[in-house]
Amino acid sequence: MNSRRGKVIVGLSGGVDSALAAARLLHAGYVVEGLFMKNWEEDDEPGYCAAEADMDMAREVAGILEIPLHKANYAADYWHRVFARFLDEYEAGRTPNPDILCNREIKFPALLDHARRLGAEHVATGHYAAVQHTGHGSRLLRAEDEGKDQTYFLYGLDQEQLHAALFPLGEWLKSDVRAQARALGLPNHSRKDSTGICFIGEKRFRDFLSRYLRAAPGEICTPEGRVLGQHPGLMYFTLGQRQGLGIGGVEGAGDAPWYVVGKDTAGNRLIVAQGADHPLLLSTGLSAVDPHWILGTPAVGAPLSARIRHRQPLQAARITRIDANELQVRFETPQRAVTPGQSIVFYRDRECLGGAVIRAACSESGSPDPV
Repeated sequence: MNSRRGKVIVGLSGGVDSALAAARLLHAGYVVEGLFMKNWEEDDEPGYCAAEADMDMAREVAGILEIPLHKANYAADYWHRVFARFLDEYEAGRTPNPDILCNREIKFPALLDHARRLGAEHVATGHYAAVQHTGHGSRLLRAEDEGKDQTYFLYGLDQEQLHAALFPLGEWLKSDVRAQARALGLPNHSRKDSTGICFIGEKRFRDFLSRYLRAAPGEICTPEGRVLGQHPGLMYFTLGQRQGLGIGGVEGAGDAPWYVVGKDTAGNRLIVAQGADHPLLLSTGLSAVDPHWILGTPAVGAPLSARIRHRQPLQAARITRIDANELQVRFETPQRAVTPGQSIVFYRDRECLGGAVIRAACSESGSPDPV
């Protein structure tokens, strides 16, 4: 085999994307080895996180590609560095994004550490993203398939990780990935994409969360203070949510659906209002903490694009203030359901610049919005 391009450790998850990433790297002349990373210990219920099925599929793919497959268990690290923080955020009334934490704290550090121990120069995954190496450092770029772009989840990577990273699917459309995998005879070419959070799997979110956090029931109120019912716990709800509120007909309120527009954590009240675009759901800015910049801090006031959730179309924005651990952002158009705990990620053209964790939505004055 032509090994002129060096050795790469590919994170094989059992899905089609990582399988084709490995196949493409083999075709490009790399020496390829796979690593299956187990990040969660399943309970006794079948199909919980599907790690066994994923491992079997990764093993089958590795056999077809004729590459070694290593297996490592990072469940203890995942529990302490991702899941514990996930629970802390929900207990505080925020809505965290564990995929961002996992990539930053577990997946890429572990891949890189494994690669070095095996004498490999590179690591690779099936993420839809691209990396460009320049004389000034490595840049993270959005994928060609905008609908699959995953740079939102990768903004926390550092220069060391990006310098070693390969993203073979950055220029591919998902439809072409499946077609090529089928042509290569890969058994997972039509396997359903994984969605949601691995450790929750197909479980109902409320049932899962109640196993780890104690729910505190409280009142469901309108912004004016009218009590409409009882909620089972603030942790089960997020801003903009419509389903599962349990609000029937409300006298004098009409038939428009109700949405979560705020959480009064001090009073343990869930604030709801009618209308998908209620004013309390729209914000012209936000404050965010723990900023991470991939290749230099952007200038205050410079025109940028940003998104506050995965797959949201890019929005025109400007950073109006940056401190050591906090920044403020203004949007050209109001944003719906700015959610504390989620991340805002910034872009200039195709380049992902970095991001920060949303602390609060802000009003025109720049102060945090009321409940």
